[in-house]
Amino acid sequence: MATTSRGRAQDRAKVAGGQDHEVRYEAKKEGVSKDRVKKAVKSAGSSRKKVEAEIGRHYREAGDLQRQWHKRQA
Repeated sequence: MATTSRGRAQDRAKVAGGQDHEVRYEAKKEGVSKDRVKKAVKSAGSSRKKVEAEIGRHYREAGDLQRQWHKRQA
């Protein structure tokens, strides 16, 4: 595990929702807004894998809703 200049351990497996640079990085990586990342951290916790899964779950649900809407329009 890497350490900071203060000698503290860094945990790259976590997303610190209060750290703007971490939220920005995750948002850019996942192609979502910073607000969406913050909501995912709040609901799933700070685990990077859980945050990514929560973001993916959100978009799968949105895709399902969109497909249902298109079926009704046809």
